[in-house]
Amino acid sequence: MPSKRVGKVLHLFISKSGASQRLEVQKIVLDKLGITEDKFYNKNAQRSILIASMDSYNLIKNYDLEIPFGYLGENILLDYNPYALEIGSLLKIGEVTLEITQHCTICNHLAVVDVKIPTLLKNDRGIFAKVVEEGNIKSGDEVYLLGV
Repeated sequence: MPSKRVGKVLHLFISKSGASQRLEVQKIVLDKLGITEDKFYNKNAQRSILIASMDSYNLIKNYDLEIPFGYLGENILLDYNPYALEIGSLLKIGEVTLEITQHCTICNHLAVVDVKIPTLLKNDRGIFAKVVEEGNIKSGDEVYLLGV
């Protein structure tokens, strides 16, 4: 299948049960049920991975607001903006192939920092994906859009 390099992984995050903040990690292990070490593993395969772009953090920063990486709830933070990808699009990241399943809606917890954030990120918070091909993703891995 043809592919096009579109970016790279900047940061990876998981959520642990009982932890109030997301944990940054250097590698995530994925199978068909999601990220094996994440508290949302085996909860909903269609929404098992949240991918966000640095563009979202830059948009917030343009309004003189600051949030830490991982605050959007993402598992994978890219230097590529995938928000315009159609449902069913495939991304190859490291050993893993992900299929875009839906766009992420805004959660009210984002208003804790500033009430403007949910409005600013209405269509720019992230996208959900499911695992098509299992494996590992590491910080710094390149991202390829498949089928182009």
